[in-house]
Amino acid sequence: MVADKRYSGKPKPAAKKPAKKPAKTAGAPRRKTPAAKRPRRGGVTGFLGRVFGWILRLIWKITWRITAVVVLVLALAVGYLYTTLPPLEALLDGRAKGSVTLLDRNGEVFAWRGDQFGGVVTADSVSPHLKNAVIATEDKRFYRHFGISPRGIASAVRINLSEGRGPLSGHGGSTITQQVAKLICLGEPYDPSAGITEKEYEANCRRTSIQRKAKEALFSMAMEAKYSKDDILSIYLNRAYMGGGAFGAEAAAQRFFGKPAAAVGPAEGAMLAGLLTAPTTLSPTNNLDRSQNRAATVIRLMQEQGYLSAREAQAAQANPAVLSQAAEARAGGYFADWVMSTGPEFFTRNTTEDVRIKTTLDQRMQRAAEEGLRWVFDNKVREGSKAQAAIVVMSADGAVRAMVGGRKTKVAGAFNRATQALRQTGSAFKPFVYAAALDLGYSPNDLIDDSPYCLNIPGSGQWCPKNYTETFKGQVTLTQSLMESLNIPAVKISESVGRELVSQVAAQFGIQSDLAAGPALALGASESTLIEMTGAYAGILNGGSSVTPYGLVELTLLGDDEPLMGSGGGIGERVIQEDAARQLVYMMEKVISSGTGKRGQFGGRELAGKTGTTSAAKDAWFIGFSADYVAGVWMGYDDNTPLRGVTGGGLPTDIWRETMSRVHDGLPVKPLPMQAPSGVSGLGDTSTTTSTPAPAPQPQGSIIDQVLRDIFGSSGDGSSAPSPQGGDR
Repeated sequence: MVADKRYSGKPKPAAKKPAKKPAKTAGAPRRKTPAAKRPRRGGVTGFLGRVFGWILRLIWKITWRITAVVVLVLALAVGYLYTTLPPLEALLDGRAKGSVTLLDRNGEVFAWRGDQFGGVVTADSVSPHLKNAVIATEDKRFYRHFGISPRGIASAVRINLSEGRGPLSGHGGSTITQQVAKLICLGEPYDPSAGITEKEYEANCRRTSIQRKAKEALFSMAMEAKYSKDDILSIYLNRAYMGGGAFGAEAAAQRFFGKPAAAVGPAEGAMLAGLLTAPTTLSPTNNLDRSQNRAATVIRLMQEQGYLSAREAQAAQANPAVLSQAAEARAGGYFADWVMSTGPEFFTRNTTEDVRIKTTLDQRMQRAAEEGLRWVFDNKVREGSKAQAAIVVMSADGAVRAMVGGRKTKVAGAFNRATQALRQTGSAFKPFVYAAALDLGYSPNDLIDDSPYCLNIPGSGQWCPKNYTETFKGQVTLTQSLMESLNIPAVKISESVGRELVSQVAAQFGIQSDLAAGPALALGASESTLIEMTGAYAGILNGGSSVTPYGLVELTLLGDDEPLMGSGGGIGERVIQEDAARQLVYMMEKVISSGTGKRGQFGGRELAGKTGTTSAAKDAWFIGFSADYVAGVWMGYDDNTPLRGVTGGGLPTDIWRETMSRVHDGLPVKPLPMQAPSGVSGLGDTSTTTSTPAPAPQPQGSIIDQVLRDIFGSSGDGSSAPSPQGGDR
């Protein structure tokens, strides 16, 4: 038997072990399976997923391309606006008009007019308290944004919508940069030839349409690229209107506090910053309490944002800002209005320059006049009375020292009864009748018959004047006639010397209004203004020379040393002889010492004047003077309603006394420049010198009566026709 073969001819190969996969290297990218080899989700879900993904990819491609285009367009727009922006210096003073600063006789500022600009300030030169107050109030993220504040805009839109307004109506969310953009009207200067007014132009600059807001945003970003943050804040501090005619922080600080913007404290800085919201409504010259309340809110914001410590904020709250004395006078009142109207229009009302006007105003006397008027109305006039009054105080050369044009003294632009109201003068006109007679050689001692007297007026019939008391005195001197304001002697004297001469004397003394042509001229039937009448009396005081009342002393452009113009008033030509003027002063002194103006006495001084009351007491006057000053007072109703129980010797004389006693407080007593005639008897003693003897009084009636008999014949005693009668007591 044969055994099986254990091995074949060729040995079998050994079985191979499976190869190990290489270990994954950390961080190596994972190879994606080709899309063709990935399994696709089937069904509706897979289809919708693929559609949604395609849409997202499409949106992304469109969005980034549009965004790139928008960014490019915005960059080009901002770049273009950047090139149109002027140098910083050109943006600091944006006023279209100039300003007028008025100084009193001592060189102190008492009023401002026009668009006041105190000078250029910077964010570094103003008080830190003012700078911080502005940022805390207007834009607390000012130093952190790029010209616009998306957060602020969103907040403003939310507030507007919640309050039922449109998204752009009300709160604007504007940054300081955006406010500056509005102030410069987005670089669009005012063009008078465009057919719109400056007011319409300013309103157009403040439109809040979407297109306007978009351009404002671009302009703000261009400004942020062009100027530094402090530059932008400087423009704001110089151009912003802060009420009271003040443009910019410097003008406002000077206007309200009488100090530069660099010197204001926390309370004052807070008040100025508070004005930016509503400068006219919140102006401290309009309503100080409202302005202080707004400042208190600003102080709270400053404390919350870390600009003031709790102690500093408490001190500012306890001591709120108050107005300077000049600011309390608002815009200078009636006097400033009058001075502005007397200067050349292109340097006052329509000036494009900054002008300084030195005036004749004495602020102490102005307060005296206002206090005197207020005292009489508070103590002697029934409550609720609508009666008005006016006062003028001046020197003998016509320099006006004080002026009150109505009972509301803290006003500007109001009707000025001292300079604009034409009113009948009544017996206040009589001194000009006696001035004409004295200049012709009549004596204060000449006699005249106060008895019934009539004249035949062509076309009107017989006219018979009456005295206020409707009684007759018989033979009286000219002095007594003026002292008691008798009408019949005044008419007789006027007819004796000639109405034309009386009119001429009055006109040369400064009564510019049309004078009555008839015999009632002597009784003040003509109209005049208070300032004209007071100026005419100043001519009597200064010795018989005319004066032109004036308030403007000199006008200078800011920065110039030489004035462009000087005073347009002062003493003019002689009207009557000096002796005649001194004798007239003597006669008028008797009016106050013994006659119808006795209530005007004060302080043991020699005073002279004349009362005046018109027909039906529609106007009441008292005008008088000391050796130092002349003052005139008018009282009446604007609608010519008759005064009840008031004559020139009553309330107007009281106002005159209260004013002049305050004006003369502290002044030495001086004698009047008066001259008594020879042979004075029965009219009181005089201590003045006597001139060359005047014509002696006539024992058998007066020379005036003889002249009248020669001209008109017997005077008769017929009944009088109804007509206005002057006179007062």
